Amino acid sequence: MSMTEAQTADMAAQAESLFQRKRLVAFGLPALILAYLVYVFFAFDVPGLMQRASAENARALVADTYSYKTHVTRDNRSGDVSVAIEGEKKGRYPEGTAPDWVDLGETTVIDLGDGHVVLFGPETITYDVPGYGQITATPSRSQGVVQTFPSETLPDWINSSKNRLAITTEAGRLSVTRNRAEVFRYFTGWELFFFTLDSPYHGMGATELARRAMSGEASAILSDFWNNSMWRHSDVVWAIFETILMAFLGTMGAALAALPLAFLAAKNFAPVAAVRFAFRRLFDFLRGVDALIWTIILSRAFGLGPLTGALAILLTDTGSFGKLFSEALENVDNKQIEGVQSTGAKPLQRYRFGVIPQITPVLLSQVLYYLESNTRSATIIGAITGGGIGLLLTQAIITQKDWEEVTYYIVLVVLMVIFMDWVSGALRRRLIASDDSGH
Repeated sequence: MSMTEAQTADMAAQAESLFQRKRLVAFGLPALILAYLVYVFFAFDVPGLMQRASAENARALVADTYSYKTHVTRDNRSGDVSVAIEGEKKGRYPEGTAPDWVDLGETTVIDLGDGHVVLFGPETITYDVPGYGQITATPSRSQGVVQTFPSETLPDWINSSKNRLAITTEAGRLSVTRNRAEVFRYFTGWELFFFTLDSPYHGMGATELARRAMSGEASAILSDFWNNSMWRHSDVVWAIFETILMAFLGTMGAALAALPLAFLAAKNFAPVAAVRFAFRRLFDFLRGVDALIWTIILSRAFGLGPLTGALAILLTDTGSFGKLFSEALENVDNKQIEGVQSTGAKPLQRYRFGVIPQITPVLLSQVLYYLESNTRSATIIGAITGGGIGLLLTQAIITQKDWEEVTYYIVLVVLMVIFMDWVSGALRRRLIASDDSGH
């Protein structure tokens, strides 16, 4: 009886210990995760980030991605007024011309809509804001920008100092300094995407363009679109091609380099342990250094260009492919190799007809997957090496004004990745199915 009680007590103690461990895991793990999140919250200064965040700046940034600004600029020293899309010389209206909401003259009248009217007078700039009143600003070399307001208390949408006035409303924005007065107004869309202002086809509808194309002007229409100086369609297409080429050369070069080296890292093909160890550590080293790091290193050695990006992808993927291929080689069926050997085949023939057919599905699947993945990576690498769509994307971001171009490039990158995913999947299904059928 005492022995039974001792066994029961021992089992109860074991059960209690097991329950305690489970309770510790059930409550301790969430507590640990919560403590980590609290640490991250303060270590990354999330409260400060939330305090510095500006909903107005976010709204303006989002608006810039799907709209464009037309700038009306007055040189306060000479009185000259110019109108340009996005404020760029390439989008400038010919001298003496302007959109229908701008009336050029001794006093330029800018109608921003909904009652918002800005006047560029000979000396004074006036902004009539509905519901608030008239604001005037007179640039002066000795006194800065002399300003008058309907009330002494200024609303948040007015930023005023001695030498500068900035007014931001839903209708547009006015900025006045000693040397320049500028108004810009938002419009939805990507203006000048197809044709610039100097093209005879600017402003034409699709029906008229089709009629002109059928009348023999198709090449001229295509040329004006292809050589668009604002959106640079020809440069963008070449950049996309460079990005895909960078990914293709790097991926395929890595596959060709890794396959023979994988035999030297596979246990059943390289009996010398020291050789296997050396090549496995080589693969670890190559794939352990990210392609971006290789890009920076190689750019110092070979300079900028897409070839440097392709070499960076090649080095990293040689390590990844070497590991994958060597593991695939270690799992081959020796019976097929022995069958080929029984025919009197030499070692290279045994590898060609007894080994390669077995690992081909794995090789093709991995290579095509990495090709798709490297297409995305080549975008970032191109920003460092000065090639591909990544360079154009970085340039557009640096300007801090052409965010609609940033959107355009991002859309193209997404479409490029989708296309490469489709091509990769189609090739994978076709080649692997063909290999399985014995062709």
